[in-house]
Amino acid sequence: MAGAEVTDVIPAPVEAYGGPGEGFLLGPGTGLAASGEGAESTARWLRGTLGAATGFPLAPADPAAENAVRLTVDPRLTAELGAEGYRLDVTPSGADLRGGGPAGLFWGAQTLRQLLGPDAFRRAPLPGRTWRLPPVRISDTPRFGWRGMLLDVARHFMPKEGVLRYLDLLAAHKLNVLHLHLTDDQGWRIEIKRHPRLTEVGSWRTRTKFGHRSSPLWEAKPHGGHYTQDDIREIVSYAAERHITVVPEIDLPGHSQAAIAAYPELGNTDAVDTAAVTVRDDWGISPYVLAPTEAVLAFYEGVLEEVLALFPSPFVHLGGDECPPDQWRKSATARARAAELGLLDVDGLRAWFAGHFGAWLAARGRRMLGWDEILDGPLPPGAVVSSWRGHRGGRIAARAGHDVVMCPEQHVYLDHRQAPGEDEPVPIGYVRTLADVYRFEPVPDGLTAEEARHALGAQANVWTEVTEDAGRVDYQVFPRLAAFAEVAWSPLPAPAERDLADFERRMGAHYRRLDALGVAYRPPGGPHPWQRRPGVPGRPFAGPPAEPEPTAPVPSNARPDT
Repeated sequence: MAGAEVTDVIPAPVEAYGGPGEGFLLGPGTGLAASGEGAESTARWLRGTLGAATGFPLAPADPAAENAVRLTVDPRLTAELGAEGYRLDVTPSGADLRGGGPAGLFWGAQTLRQLLGPDAFRRAPLPGRTWRLPPVRISDTPRFGWRGMLLDVARHFMPKEGVLRYLDLLAAHKLNVLHLHLTDDQGWRIEIKRHPRLTEVGSWRTRTKFGHRSSPLWEAKPHGGHYTQDDIREIVSYAAERHITVVPEIDLPGHSQAAIAAYPELGNTDAVDTAAVTVRDDWGISPYVLAPTEAVLAFYEGVLEEVLALFPSPFVHLGGDECPPDQWRKSATARARAAELGLLDVDGLRAWFAGHFGAWLAARGRRMLGWDEILDGPLPPGAVVSSWRGHRGGRIAARAGHDVVMCPEQHVYLDHRQAPGEDEPVPIGYVRTLADVYRFEPVPDGLTAEEARHALGAQANVWTEVTEDAGRVDYQVFPRLAAFAEVAWSPLPAPAERDLADFERRMGAHYRRLDALGVAYRPPGGPHPWQRRPGVPGRPFAGPPAEPEPTAPVPSNARPDT
């Protein structure tokens, strides 16, 4: 961020210049003017948030009025800053905010809110506050079009109100994708009307492992919940008003134990007794995988028909990861299907599932996302790779001409521990500090400029095996999501050249914003006593994260890391 005055905005704008004078003082008579198609939705949002914090009515005003915040969707800015870009000018007579599109205007409104100070994030006015915007000119546009966070609601369910709250938190950080991990071995979280047992049976478990799967501790009470289809419609609509796309994930053919518990015929019935299967109460990878039959394909096509009706997202995530083939090897039906398809062995059935449903989605105008294991076989038309096992999968996919979303666990799995200390609650994975996340570079190195364009953006993933409630999710996500948001939005230099000291200085103001929003983040000095989980075992990884380089092309029926 360049200019005579450096603001405390996070993520940092492309350009921010301070001007003379004291800026613009808002008061009870300040109006809010909106012009241009799509501007009124941002006006409603500002009136609701700033109106609540300041107590001012922010009544509708003429676009030419003084003492006003003037909002304009200006298509002329699109060529310069893109549809998500904006320009903000603050003078003593008011604030002029223009967006290249409705989304750009909304992101500019997030910046305006930050400039008013931390109390602008409260839900009711505090006495004696003065509301002044500093004299600035800001021009801003995001680096990446995909700036996302995955929220795993399958392992521990987050009620609808919590998801809506997280949409507001994503919007406050100019993130525009919420990837909802809706199904897994430990729970099925979305109502499917033609298959009601998916939620009647599959949405709850009788008990839950407390801590890592090696822990001897159990929470001996039922856990569960699901979203009705109207809940999903509300979540999607709420997100759309904030220019956030909700990407659903229905995991298959692995991570399917909850579905098989509900409908045992989905499993490999000639190899195991699926009638005895229950929703998994432990962590780790379940051996129960979908049978490669026409009936199973038809079942999941029905599921996806209802999913597509609820989610307008161009992208649908189908998992495709961590699918042990042991039951397929024991199943005569699976072996026969593999032979019929001309596969080398049953291991190729995972890629066959991905290919079938990827083509099914493409025929309906949608694009499949899958974890980087889908590189095991030919990718379906338009498929996008979620590169989670490092930069390697993204590098391979981009070189082959496939789009990628970069979410390597070594860098942006926010369920991983934030410090090496013994006070970290249920320590999982690599140590990834706030500084580590700030130094994350999404685009894999070694790519040409053309190949690098296949990096759609970046995503931070939040898995919830050991994050049992909203407070634990907050602790793992924040403040690191603020660093990730700046990486995904701002035109930062190479990781070694990033100004960490300036970011940490700006975080001083941002912590107060998070306080006002009621976010239970990890304090810079370590966890509060009530945030610790003494005696609950985790699984810390030793040493620095490693990402081996590919040495040969990936065979069509082999894992990318073999």
